[in-house]
Amino acid sequence: MALVPPAATIYDQWAERALRAFRTSCPVLMRRQDQSGLAQAQDWAPLCTEAATLAPEQAATFFRDRFDWVRVGDGKAFATGYYEPEIEGSRVPLPGYVPIYRLPNDLVRCTKQDGTTGRGRIDETGTCVLYFTRAEIEDGAVAGRGLELAWAKDPVDLFFLEIQGSGRIRMPDGSVMRVGYAGQNGREYVAIGRLLRERGILPPGGASMQSIKAWIRANPDQGRALMRENLSYIFFKELTGPGPLGALNVPVTPHGTVAADPKFVPLGAPIYLAVDRPEAYGLWVAQDTGGAIKGPNRFDTFWGAGPDATQIAGGMAANGVAWILLPKSAAARAVAHP
Repeated sequence: MALVPPAATIYDQWAERALRAFRTSCPVLMRRQDQSGLAQAQDWAPLCTEAATLAPEQAATFFRDRFDWVRVGDGKAFATGYYEPEIEGSRVPLPGYVPIYRLPNDLVRCTKQDGTTGRGRIDETGTCVLYFTRAEIEDGAVAGRGLELAWAKDPVDLFFLEIQGSGRIRMPDGSVMRVGYAGQNGREYVAIGRLLRERGILPPGGASMQSIKAWIRANPDQGRALMRENLSYIFFKELTGPGPLGALNVPVTPHGTVAADPKFVPLGAPIYLAVDRPEAYGLWVAQDTGGAIKGPNRFDTFWGAGPDATQIAGGMAANGVAWILLPKSAAARAVAHP
């Protein structure tokens, strides 16, 4: 980790959006333990106090001067996009609809026979085993237990709702249920776009969400089998307050929130992305995590809801450089003890 100069340009619209997101995170930052080990709760306190009273036009100066900017490794970043999708569904079962499940109570953290600890279930012999796969769940492994939160009209739309981790379900009467991530089955996330590229079905750079969906719909049997190669399965909960909620359990900010790997990036930290997609260039705040977001310079940008958000997020693949903005006390420790 190395200190770097602040960016030469910080546009007001970037900074104002990031300031709103940072303020939202502050109550959590000052009481949570940072998994990355880079920052401590007390590091954020003076910055959060100052941010609370800043005028919008002061935001750019705040981020430039009140933080130390650091680069992790070579800083080479890759950023994708996510959004809040809306799918058709029902609160009651309808012909052809598939269930959207709540978190099962038998999905627990336990120690398996190989000595590893993680998400699993206790089987009939009292042994900790892996939890059911996507295929097993879709085939009814948790059915009949009252876990059905709602029903989705289209299993392909539900699959992509899982990838996003939150979204809206529009009912036949026009009402909307907002749902958010409640848990995951502990199985490996497999990116089906990568599988399509590796198999020569989609060209390099052609694995956008839109192109993947189109291929699955054109090849329903193969598409269903492809989706089942992603063993990971997401369980949902209904959101009744503001949302969607990120990993900090605060509402995420369209064009202001990024998902990051909390092992390397303190959640709540501002992030500057200098990337080759102008939509994603600028200041963000790490407020979320994701199953595919692993590594020190891997980010997932949040775009909100609606057709524009769907289009931008679905095709987002940005390369460039990332800087993390740390409290000066935290940066001093990190540089002194790399």
